[in-house]
Amino acid sequence: MDYIINTFQGLINDSGFSSITYKNVIMIFVSCVLLYLAIKKDYEPLLLVPIAFGMLLVNLFPDIMAKPVYDASGELLTPGGLLHYFYLGDEYGIWPSLIFLGVGAMTDFGPLIANPSSLLLGAAAQVGIFAAYFGAILLGFEDGAAAAISIIGGADGPTSIFLASKLAPEYMGPIAVAAYSYMSLVPIIQPPIMRLLTTEKERTVRMKQLRQVSKTERIVFPIIVTIIVVLILPTTAPLVGMLMLGNLFRESGVVRQLTDVASNALMYIIVILLGTSVGATTSAEAFLNFATLKIVFLGLIAFMIGTASGVLFGKIMYKVSGGKINPLIGSAGVSAVPMAARVSQKVGAEYDRGNFLLMHAMGPNVAGVIGTAVVAGTFLAIFGK
Repeated sequence: MDYIINTFQGLINDSGFSSITYKNVIMIFVSCVLLYLAIKKDYEPLLLVPIAFGMLLVNLFPDIMAKPVYDASGELLTPGGLLHYFYLGDEYGIWPSLIFLGVGAMTDFGPLIANPSSLLLGAAAQVGIFAAYFGAILLGFEDGAAAAISIIGGADGPTSIFLASKLAPEYMGPIAVAAYSYMSLVPIIQPPIMRLLTTEKERTVRMKQLRQVSKTERIVFPIIVTIIVVLILPTTAPLVGMLMLGNLFRESGVVRQLTDVASNALMYIIVILLGTSVGATTSAEAFLNFATLKIVFLGLIAFMIGTASGVLFGKIMYKVSGGKINPLIGSAGVSAVPMAARVSQKVGAEYDRGNFLLMHAMGPNVAGVIGTAVVAGTFLAIFGK
C-alpha cells in the first residue's frame, strides 16, 4: 500500500500541477487569447501562432528553455531544453537575418525605384522610433534597452528581435510580442489616424500610374543599396545585406530555385524556429512586471506617432506637388509589408472605389523596411558593446 501511495505522490510531484503558479495561469490565458486572435481573427497568424504556442509551452514546462549545465571540467551534466537551442538563433541574430532574406525574395522594389520620393515617406515614419526612444529614457530604461524598445514603432518584428538580442536580451519577449501584436493590428490602429489627419479632398487624390522599371534597374538596385548603406553603417550588414540578397535572387531571374526556397520553405522553417523560441522567452517571471507594461505602452505610442508622421509628411508632399500625391500613402512608411500598403489602399477606396493606391503605397512601405533596418544599425553602432 505504501508503494502505491509513494508512486502516486511521486507522479503528482513530477506533474506540472505541483509547480504551476497563478502567474503561469495568467500567461497561459494570454497565450490562448493570442492564439484566438491569430486563428479566429487572422491577425498575423504565421508568427502569432508559434509565438503564442511558445508562450504556452514555457509556462507549462519552464525547463523547455533551460540552459545546459556543465561541470568544472566542461563535461555536460544536463542538456538544455529544446527551445533553448532554438533561441540561440535569436541570440546570435541568425533567424531575423534569414527572415529578411525571405522578405527580400518576396519584395518588389519597383514602386520605390519608380518613385524615389517614397524614401522620404519611409524616413518620415521613423519619427515614431525616435519618439519612443526618448520616451523610454524618460521612463527609466537604459540607452540600449530604450533603443531596442523604440524599434517597435517601425512595426518590424524581425528587426525588433535582432536589436533586442544585441542590446536588451532580457526584454526580447515583451518587445517581440508587442511588435508582432501591433503589426497584426495595423488595419485597426492606422485608419482612424489616417482619417483624422487628412481631408476628404486629400483622400480622393488619384495618383499617376508609375513608370515601368527596367530589369537592369531592378538588378542594380539591391547591389547599390547594399554598397552605400553598409559602407555608411556596417552594422546594418546582417539585415540590409540579407534583404538585398533575397531581392537579388528574385530580380536576377537566374536562381529561381534559391528564390523559391528563400521565400517559401526556408522562410517558413525559420518562422517556426523564431516564433516558438521568442514566445518561450515570455515566462511568467520575465513577462509579468511593470517594465512589460511600459514596453507595450511605448510600442503603441511609437507606432501611432510613426503612422501620423508619415501621413503628415504626405500632406506636405501633397502641397509641394500641387495636389498630385495622396497623403494616405504616407501611413505605409512603417515596415509592416505589405499590410500597411493594403490599409492605404483600403482607406482610399472607401472614398473613391476606383482609386488604386496599392502600388504607390508599396514605395514608402518597402522604404520603411530599409529605414527601420538603418535606424537599428545606427542604434547598434552607438550602443552596441
